[in-house]
Amino acid sequence: MIIPALRKVIRNLAGGILFLLLVCCGASAGPTPDSVGVDEHLGVRIPLDITFRDETGAPVRLADLVKGPTIILPVYYRCSNVCFTLQGHLANALQSLERRPLDDYRVISVSFDEEETPEMAARGKHAYLSAMKKPFPEGGWRFLTGDFASIHRLTDAVGFGFQRQRHEFAHPVVSIVVAGDGMIVRYLYGVSILPKDLALALVEAKSGVTGGSIRKLMDYCFSYDPAGRGYVFNLLRVSATVVILCAGGFLAFLLLTGRKKQRRPSEKS
Repeated sequence: MIIPALRKVIRNLAGGILFLLLVCCGASAGPTPDSVGVDEHLGVRIPLDITFRDETGAPVRLADLVKGPTIILPVYYRCSNVCFTLQGHLANALQSLERRPLDDYRVISVSFDEEETPEMAARGKHAYLSAMKKPFPEGGWRFLTGDFASIHRLTDAVGFGFQRQRHEFAHPVVSIVVAGDGMIVRYLYGVSILPKDLALALVEAKSGVTGGSIRKLMDYCFSYDPAGRGYVFNLLRVSATVVILCAGGFLAFLLLTGRKKQRRPSEKS
């Protein structure tokens, strides 16, 4: 009698698990090109033939700047909130590194606002380099602007999704570390960058090894909220995962106990 009942329970559990899996798969789909968030492209090479304008207004290709491990910051210079904080914290973290700028690594801030000008980039460069206590070579941190096509070629290549909201933007906060050939090796999330994480990412970039990211877990457990400009806990996705794991454990328990009850009569005979 236990076998028919067990089969019914298994069918019900299987149906519930399938439903939850469909919900989770739909909720965890990667961002579309027009959505806000990051779709990590580890191991992908960014197009180094893209041309931007530097702080002086001169055209410059990424290939002329990415000569080794390079930290790329997608920002916009009129942002007085997270972009300002990100670059300020990075400036502090760079001063704790034992590696030498230009020789061991470079930094590039790239505006994703096509309306911004080289003059804005120059003001930003002066502000951050002047605030650094240790001398930092001007060529070690470049500030770029570009047109719509150039910006989107780069942001699409790194999986950086943003949306314009009048004069501001909804966007994720991330620093992207690439190797000398443009291969993406690490994504560092948030405005606070630890020097040890930065140093490890630069070592990976020098060796050309892609690094794992805690963002894989963050992307699953959290969803980006454009209104709040931050990540919110995805209760549905996490709850569904817990239910699936519990259902799987319960199913295994039923299968094991069912087999034991089938063996007992044969053992008595």
